Amino acid sequence: MPDRLTGMQIFVRVAATGSFSAAARALGLSQSGVTKHVAALEDRLGARLLHRTTRRLTLTEAGRHYLEACERILAEIDEAEAAAGAEAAEPRGTLRLNVPVSFGVLQVAPALADFGRAYPSLTIELGLNDRPVDLIEEGWDLALRIGHLRDSSLVARALAPCRMRVCAAPSYLAAHGRPRRPEDLRDHDCLGYTLASSDGWRFEGSTVSVSGSLRASNGAALVAAAAAGLGVIYQPTFLVGDALRRGSLVALDLGAIPSLPIHAVMPSRRRPPAKVRALVEFVAARFADPPWDRDLPAPLGAEDPLPRAATGPEPVDPRPIDARLP
Repeated sequence: MPDRLTGMQIFVRVAATGSFSAAARALGLSQSGVTKHVAALEDRLGARLLHRTTRRLTLTEAGRHYLEACERILAEIDEAEAAAGAEAAEPRGTLRLNVPVSFGVLQVAPALADFGRAYPSLTIELGLNDRPVDLIEEGWDLALRIGHLRDSSLVARALAPCRMRVCAAPSYLAAHGRPRRPEDLRDHDCLGYTLASSDGWRFEGSTVSVSGSLRASNGAALVAAAAAGLGVIYQPTFLVGDALRRGSLVALDLGAIPSLPIHAVMPSRRRPPAKVRALVEFVAARFADPPWDRDLPAPLGAEDPLPRAATGPEPVDPRPIDARLP
């Protein structure tokens, strides 16, 4: 009996070309061999798949249904073989990765140095964008997103929590006093992030509406303004961590703040190519214990003494740059 899979492939080609002879030429077979495969299919199925006339071939209703099934099965076989081959394939080519601006600059770009050394045949095109891009429409292979996902058509993998802090400079707190409860923020100069879903700052069990003298579309700009003493900010630890460790900002304990998830998202439910899987595994391992949260000072409680206000710029290391390198 002719091979069943070969029969499916031949039938699909006959249906596509509308001719036994054209299918035979495309497949490098004899016309009689193609005819025998299709006839064997019809005998096994007990149904006629094609209407034959001297001028043309057309599909019967059974033929149309069988063609759809054959195309689906053959596509799944091709996909399975590609996936199996990809297991051993070295990631190569270009991978287009889109990430939020500040997270990309502070956390992703430094990590890509190690990734690049591990996969020298792979080129990363890094897109920095705070708006949610359309992965399929804009041709991105992968994106990292912060926040709850709304697009259920994407394949997502959780990477790490994005923890939030309410922060201010010691100089601001010395001049304006310290908020002790979320509601106290209404009386403070709260610097706003214009791309946030609302003007409210979320705490466990409540959302507080705030206002202030500055709104910006970039979190790093708000951190710089807050460190200069302009007001209070509500920003992720990956962005304020260095300022907290230096003491130019102080985190305030006003109650529990819900964290946001960081996801890697991909545009297809099919098995991703080796280059995408390699990067997802890399960032999942890199961010499993978020490096930006290490050695953070604890937020100040309501009764903790305020730190001294900064009196001038941070000291500058006088040594040449080369002497400062490890």
